[in-house]
Amino acid sequence: MLKKHKMSNGVDKTIKTTAPAGIVIKQKVRFGKPCIKGTRIAITDILNLLQSGYNIADVPKQYPGITVANAKMALRYAARVLGKEEILEINPN
Repeated sequence: MLKKHKMSNGVDKTIKTTAPAGIVIKQKVRFGKPCIKGTRIAITDILNLLQSGYNIADVPKQYPGITVANAKMALRYAARVLGKEEILEINPN
């Protein structure tokens, strides 16, 4: 999937991402942040929870509707995106 972003310097960039079936990216949901399908919980919400000291088993307690499997999927997705993300500049001409 190619996703167009307006960068802070005003330049349009396209970011190529491939989201697994359980993760959706919709411009009108959380401003296009990748979310767990069927929720408005962004992958970054799960990452921030884990970063603040919670363990993966705590995620469903903090975000009802999210399973441990969802949280693991979010971690795999984040690792893959950070490891393989391509940023391509769009030529406005």
